[in-house]
Amino acid sequence: MNVEVRISDNIKGKGLYATKKIEKGSIIFEEDPLVSCQFPWNALYGYNACNHCLKPLETAQENARRLTGIQSLELPYPECCTTEKSKIVSCSQCGVNYCSEKCQGLAYNQYHRLLCLQIMDRSGIHPLEMLEETWKNVHYPPESNTVMLIVRLLARILQSPNPDEAIQQTLQFCHRTVNEDSELAHKLLGPKFEGMLSHLHHSFVNAIPNHECIRQFLTMDGFQSLLALIGTNGQGVGTSPISQWFNKATNMGLPDAEQELLDKFIDKMYEDIDKHTGNFLNNEGVALYMLQSTANHCCIPNAEPTFLHNNHRLSLIALKDIEPNEEICISYLDECTLERSRHSRRKELMENYIFACNCQKCESQANDPDVTSEEEEDEKSSSSSFIEDMSN
Repeated sequence: MNVEVRISDNIKGKGLYATKKIEKGSIIFEEDPLVSCQFPWNALYGYNACNHCLKPLETAQENARRLTGIQSLELPYPECCTTEKSKIVSCSQCGVNYCSEKCQGLAYNQYHRLLCLQIMDRSGIHPLEMLEETWKNVHYPPESNTVMLIVRLLARILQSPNPDEAIQQTLQFCHRTVNEDSELAHKLLGPKFEGMLSHLHHSFVNAIPNHECIRQFLTMDGFQSLLALIGTNGQGVGTSPISQWFNKATNMGLPDAEQELLDKFIDKMYEDIDKHTGNFLNNEGVALYMLQSTANHCCIPNAEPTFLHNNHRLSLIALKDIEPNEEICISYLDECTLERSRHSRRKELMENYIFACNCQKCESQANDPDVTSEEEEDEKSSSSSFIEDMSN
């Protein structure tokens, strides 16, 4: 391994450190998650992915036609599509699809045996379906998480040959106070739906077997702790058949004339996608990773999670050269937020992760005004208007 987990030099708690020199652009490590799950709205809108690993089940051409709305669209170089439809299998009981028999077997052995929707209640709606509908009613796109990840996490414990070990792996992610868990749980739902937490908890308890070994997680405090867990540790996963086709097609080494035609085709295709679909291009979901979750945040990260295999297997890539014993940090914020003011970044990190960032970038901007980027823009706009009024 290129890394080890130890007490962090920069914050109270653990961090991820390099054990030897890691060169920029190299893979630091790869890791499969404890559990992963596609977002409910993403699946509902036709983003067809493996129910276990999120690998696309559409061909690149099917994907392009759906996203552009152009059913006659023909992708050149179809051999660059990586989707293997001949390997797709379905659960014989509930019909969910997997990219391969291997994924189907992994899902069944880890959590699906308990979660298969073959048993219906008197109303004809499975409690798990009721829970997912409740979640969808309080968590609209753009999605950032799903309560169904918690369901799979607990089913994993119940199906584990060593439940105590599986519980300890789960508790590794829980390290806040009850009040902090409550704050994060409400933040995940948003202020508009604070009153829905009790209803969501009720649906959750009805959908999960009330087994002694997971009873600590079924109380309201336990449920809030699990919501806080996925809110602070859930890593977004994105897969796409078009992106894989794009990467292979643009790296074929075509003659200049052919490459120019391909580039024009791709530009037009993405214009059509933008008009028809907007920014929602990928199969999207969330996952929990044991090793990646130990990486702390930095506003100048030296590593970045990516998904090179077009499924939920995470690859951590070095963004710069990393020296032995240097801490490996990722960004908990998106690229746009990273470019905002220090106050904006720290405000979002405090609201979503309950910590104040003291990285090198934040320390260098310590004397900047304590205003958000929006407030800064408002001030600039007001100043411009004032100057314009004065000049008139």
